[in-house]
Amino acid sequence: MHDVIIIGSGSAGAVIASRVSEDPNRTVLLVEAGPDYPDLSDTPFDLINSHNNSYTNHDWGLNYEPTRGREVNFPRGRVIGGSSAVNTTIALRGVPEDYDEWAQLGCPEWQWKKVLPAFNRLERDLDYGAEAYHGDAGPISIRRYPKEELEPQHQAFLDSADRLGYKYCADANDPNSDGAGPHPMNKLGRLRVSTAVGYLAPARIRPNLTIRANTTVTRILFDGSKATGVEVQNADGSTEKLNAGLVVLSAGALMSPKILMHSGIGPKASLASFNIDVVGDEPGVGQNLCDHPALSVVCEVNDPSIINHDQPIIQTILRYTAEGSDKRNDLQIEQISFAGRPGGPALFSIAAVLEYQYGRGELRLRSADPFDAPIVDNRFCEDNRDTRRLVACMKDTLMFTRKGALKEMIKSITFPDPARGIDDESLSKLCRRFSASGYHPCGTVKMGDVKDPMSVVDQYGRAHRFDHLVVADASIMPFVPRANTNLTCIMIGEMIGEWLRTQPEHYR
Repeated sequence: MHDVIIIGSGSAGAVIASRVSEDPNRTVLLVEAGPDYPDLSDTPFDLINSHNNSYTNHDWGLNYEPTRGREVNFPRGRVIGGSSAVNTTIALRGVPEDYDEWAQLGCPEWQWKKVLPAFNRLERDLDYGAEAYHGDAGPISIRRYPKEELEPQHQAFLDSADRLGYKYCADANDPNSDGAGPHPMNKLGRLRVSTAVGYLAPARIRPNLTIRANTTVTRILFDGSKATGVEVQNADGSTEKLNAGLVVLSAGALMSPKILMHSGIGPKASLASFNIDVVGDEPGVGQNLCDHPALSVVCEVNDPSIINHDQPIIQTILRYTAEGSDKRNDLQIEQISFAGRPGGPALFSIAAVLEYQYGRGELRLRSADPFDAPIVDNRFCEDNRDTRRLVACMKDTLMFTRKGALKEMIKSITFPDPARGIDDESLSKLCRRFSASGYHPCGTVKMGDVKDPMSVVDQYGRAHRFDHLVVADASIMPFVPRANTNLTCIMIGEMIGEWLRTQPEHYR
């Protein structure tokens, strides 16, 4: 019997395990489906290598449908550290308006002035740590590539941005900033500073923290409406029940709703169709799926020597506001160092990304088998407001191929095919057919006011209608912030981890 069981050791779960186990009088069990590498010297290269994502070696093998009728891979980390151990190490926070809007949706504890201390607490910003809106002593080291470390295509990207009239942005995590500049990134040289590295490595010495890897949670156990523990399958195929005073679900925006539904919490009709015993009818579980739709301009370069698939995949970013939009920084353009496969044509891409999404998708069970992957249906660009702004972003992205140093690097555009038209109608069709995920799923176990029938948890992560059950990860976000989501997930871990540590009476 443990005081707390945490399901999932990713960007939020590892942080919560670290923070709660600071109390030596509480026993914490962290359960992870993937492997554990306690010693950094024995950690596989794909997890160390922050120059590119780990796509397959430590992946769940999930697929998703970004647009109707098209299924593609959806990489998610299956390892201690979760997706923070396999991602691109972009360390963006989102804008203050994101969190203030969360507050307006029934979650006042998440307003910007209240989450800023958690953002500061998690980071060791090596460039701007002295600023009041940054931290200099946290477990996650963050730095930006100086100009002399930028690859030629990223230097060219910033030159073209300047020629196109975008202002320079030295720190994209300055709350009031916009423009083009270096990405803040949680990497040191080639080392990816995941939550496994930053949070769990120093916490492992605590005798009250147990990390159990290669252990898959199949369902949460209930006595009536009270969570009492979890059922797991071990690496040898054996099944076991683990009891706890409190269950914290931090399996991510795709796996957390899946685990809830297999546990009998979800849309009643859907559960009944799979003969899953209903513990509670929660229509919001699996709904409200939110992400960042994106589409890229792919270019062949004049000088193949600048394309090296071993170089950092990303270093720079442009954040700006769509014409006529009231959502600041709702668009991004990012230079991607290389595209295609090693040995193929010498390509790079420039990504157009929609950062504030109006449309919503859903996640559904495929079967009653907890080992079957869920159906992930994003429905990108079905909302015309999203299509319109992503088309505008694509047109702005194409301008980078026509001006400044980036133009001089480009031999030809291979996608979209200029011969097929780049007018609004043609680009709209491309966005509705080919837009894809920024790998930032959120919102599938939405937090909000209990009066909202689609809200599953309150602003503290506590399940509205179940006791001793907390959800804490990207799934509780009301909508995706205007940034890559890793840092926000770590912030969620800091917020709820500290509440669990300092106010345990509120979670009983």
